[in-house]
Parts: sequence; C-alpha cells; structure tokens
Amino acid sequence: MSARVVPEGSRQRRRPTKQGAVLSERLIVDTALRLVAQHGAEALSVRRLGAALGADPSALYRYFRNTDALLLAIADELIGRAQEGWEATGDWRTDLRAMGLRIHASYLAQPQAALLAAHRTTGRPHETRAVEKILGILRDGGFPDPLAVRVYHAFVDQALAFAAQDAAAAALPEAAGEADSEVWGQVYGRLPAETHPHIAATFPLLVADMRDSGYPFALELMLTALETLHPDAAGSPKRVRRNGS
Repeated sequence: MSARVVPEGSRQRRRPTKQGAVLSERLIVDTALRLVAQHGAEALSVRRLGAALGADPSALYRYFRNTDALLLAIADELIGRAQEGWEATGDWRTDLRAMGLRIHASYLAQPQAALLAAHRTTGRPHETRAVEKILGILRDGGFPDPLAVRVYHAFVDQALAFAAQDAAAAALPEAAGEADSEVWGQVYGRLPAETHPHIAATFPLLVADMRDSGYPFALELMLTALETLHPDAAGSPKRVRRNGS
C-alpha cells in the first residue's frame, strides 16, 4: 500500500463495490478479520482483500497507508470488541476480572488475528479507551498513581500474554492440536512413580487441568496479590484518596 491516506470525511468515492457494498474502514477491517480467520496471516494482502471486497486493490490505499496500518486497525478492533457491553460496577476486583476475561476471550475468538496483533500497541480509539478504563478502575479503586500504573502494566501484559499463547494453541492445525493433547496421556501418563513421583501422583488432576487455559486462575492470583498491596490492606499506610481526603 502507499502512504497516501485520505481522511474519512474527505473521501469522495462512495460507489458500491462489485459486491454491492460501499467501502469503509469498518468493512475493510471486518473483511480482513474474516480472511485471516479462514486463511491465516497470508490472507492479509491488498490483492486478497480487494478480491474479497470486489474492489480495486488500489482503493484500499485511501483508507490504510500500508498493511501494517491495517493490522493496527485489526488489533484495535479486537480491543474494542472486548469492551462491548462492559459497565463498571465500582468494585475494582470485579471490574478488573471482567475486563481481563473479556480481553482474553476477544482474542481467542479470532486466534489467527491474535497471533498477528496481541503484541501491538495501536494508539487508536479502542485502545486508548481501554487504557483509560483500566486506569480508572485502579485509581477509583484507591490505588495510588505509581502503583496503579505498575498494576496496569502487569495486568495488561498478563492478559495479552495468555491470549497470545492460547490463541497460538487454538490456531494450530487440527492434527497438530490433537497430537499435543495426546502427549499428556502417551508420555506423562506413562512416567513411572519411581522416577517421576510428583507427576505420577498428580497426573489425573494435571491432565484434566491442562485441557483449559491457565488464565482465569492466574488472573485470580494477581487479583488476590493486589488486595495485599492495596492501601486499605491490613498493615498498609492509610491511603490518600484522589480528592485529597
């Protein structure tokens, strides 16, 4: 793609594509997500997008300067979907839990796109709203600013790291995914107690737990740890509220 992007309000070409749709950033992003879900990262090309949209590939230049700009828009869309319908309850632990699980679920719903986008910083509207919301949860919940920033960093990195790892597993070809699952029974289930006593003792629990993501429990561990760091925790200095009281 070129570096020539026309602002949304200045775009004059509003003729429908061969598919009968009028091009827009949202349509391009939605189509790109569909193609990536079906065909993987290689589908993110101007040629394939143009064909799927029924439009000349050069028309996409008016919306995104290059494929990386489109990728950032895809990443921002996943962040936006995580926030749809979310409302704060006023309880920081409840709200952080809900936000973390929503982020994780949004990326897992589009595992191929998550592999491309989970590590990106977009600076786009959905991301900036998410940053504002999470910092607001923490600051309104009584965390002083230096701690709120550090918690924000750890919280987001944890959610995205698990999202990327779980998305990578979900994006595996079916045969590879099944082979990975079978390792637990074919290898770990056969390890003798004489050489691997701890694996042998916990194997039924281990193999059952490894079927699912470790993120929900890891998130609970983080939230529990945060309670001990909160200014209202026993033994902590009296917190200073944001209004100075």
